Amino acid sequence: MATLERADSIGIAELLTEDVIEPQLEAETRDEVFRELIDLLADAGKVSDADEALKAITEREEILSTGIGNGVAIPHAKSSAVDSLVAAFGRSENGVDFKSLDGKPAKLIFLLISPEEEAGLHVRALARISRMLKNTEFRSRLIEGDSEEAIIEVISEQEDQQ
Repeated sequence: MATLERADSIGIAELLTEDVIEPQLEAETRDEVFRELIDLLADAGKVSDADEALKAITEREEILSTGIGNGVAIPHAKSSAVDSLVAAFGRSENGVDFKSLDGKPAKLIFLLISPEEEAGLHVRALARISRMLKNTEFRSRLIEGDSEEAIIEVISEQEDQQ
């Protein structure tokens, strides 16, 4: 399992293996998105306790929405359900209400969970994803990505440019 030991040396694309990407989310609500993405992580063996991970993500979201606007949400939390930083990605064709700052539904959702004691790495990964998602062309290419392979390729190319 790839982990992000140092945000500068291992990319987000390395965290996002095909088994933790869903290019066609079925979820219609924020909580359903959390469950769908956490189930991907659990099925991939990256989360030891899906319910604990879900609780951590939901509690974090109650503090402040992770819908950052421009059709993007980055739900994240720290949890004892993981041994290292893990990530999942989902794309929603219709978008999901994340109570984003701009009021628009999120179509691109990156979910991050890190160990409770791992503050620095967690923040660096969030910053790296946020920087990538500021690029309008990158967001458009992710929305067009119709397969796990295509999404990984788009993310890898964007990371190579940064």
